[in-house]
Amino acid sequence: MCTTCWGLPVSENDASLPPSVALLARPGAARERLREALVQADVALVLEEDPDALEGATLLAVAPQAVVIALEPAVESALERLDDVLSSPAFTLVFDEADVAARREGWETQRWARHLAAKLHGHRSVLPPGAEVEDDLQIEPGMPETPAELHVDAPLDFHLEEAADAADLLAGDSLYEAPAHLQEPRGLEELLASPSAVPPALPDAAPAAASLLGDHSRWSLLDDDAAPIASESVAAAPPALPVFDADRLSLVEMDDGAPVAGSRTGARGAVVVLAGIGGPDALRRLLGALPAALDVPLLVRMPLDVARYGNLVKQMSRISPLPVLLAEPAADVLESHVYILSDDTAVALRDGGLSFESRPQGLELARLPPGESAVILLSGADLAQVDPALTLAEAGAWVGGQVGEGCYDPAAATAVVAAGMFAGEPQELAQAISARWARSQEGEPQ
Repeated sequence: MCTTCWGLPVSENDASLPPSVALLARPGAARERLREALVQADVALVLEEDPDALEGATLLAVAPQAVVIALEPAVESALERLDDVLSSPAFTLVFDEADVAARREGWETQRWARHLAAKLHGHRSVLPPGAEVEDDLQIEPGMPETPAELHVDAPLDFHLEEAADAADLLAGDSLYEAPAHLQEPRGLEELLASPSAVPPALPDAAPAAASLLGDHSRWSLLDDDAAPIASESVAAAPPALPVFDADRLSLVEMDDGAPVAGSRTGARGAVVVLAGIGGPDALRRLLGALPAALDVPLLVRMPLDVARYGNLVKQMSRISPLPVLLAEPAADVLESHVYILSDDTAVALRDGGLSFESRPQGLELARLPPGESAVILLSGADLAQVDPALTLAEAGAWVGGQVGEGCYDPAAATAVVAAGMFAGEPQELAQAISARWARSQEGEPQ
């Protein structure tokens, strides 16, 4: 017996069979594109059905190893109805946006199909045909042969004829000789004889100097008893300093019971989770492995249709030990909570605590306190977030990236891992976060 990439036991005879896949999508362009990608991925398509018409027993009867789902608002209610079946660990879920799949064409279609095949077959080969590594390349010890060694047996006449043919193309051996007007004299006699050695006559500057200095014959010394010349300007006297009545000064008594302005109510930092294609499955595994209390909130940024953020909150609430909420502007970011962020939701640090606000550019990692924050890049994370995440890491933040067979689109996660950041499966990333921010039963950090 052996196991598949999803951990299911299979016989040795079945290990060579293509993986069985079920496609759940409404009829249309998205479904056709996904079907073409599955055909290119060389899988066994055991079921193709509209989620609205599918019964959970039918899906369990075909026993697929993976389920590919085209997400759109029209199938949200059907997915909620099938949630118990889809939550089964017997198969892997692969999500794709229906509108994105319908528009995907050309190079993007081929790239998506290669990544899908890698995920379903459990390998990492996502290069296009022709870019594979040669299997017969054998590395041998020692230095490579020099050109002289390669031509040691070649006849000498061949090299002589080649040199004769190329002789006219080479530069001559004569030294560069400057033009006559640019040559410099080589000796004292030549220097003295050179016309350039005679300095040009200076202009008669005496009259100009005389005009500037005047007639020196009329210069004289001042008389000793001459009165000094009065200054043309007199410095103004500085203004008088204000006079304080010290007898009327007093100390203000402080009321210990009065509230202190600017007290912090929101969390000092946050763990930002960035995901995309293939991210819902990784996010489920990450949140499911977290403890029931953390000294830090989790901010999830996964680009979706506006209408789907609420459904994502409901789906993740079923598996997350922490409360899952939809982020609202002007609300404080509370510890031990999971927040789903929309496209225009951002965070700001005010009075030592984080709060949500609405901003067109959305979440900016640079606004997070580095020493109290972390960034996790899951499957499908935006490559544009790699540089901000690494910049935050240089300032003291913890950064990690998803690796492993379940990472469908690993470009961004692999980039931060290559830069020396933490690498692991979603469960391992959750353990790293728990080790730093887990809270004990009494409410104190562990």
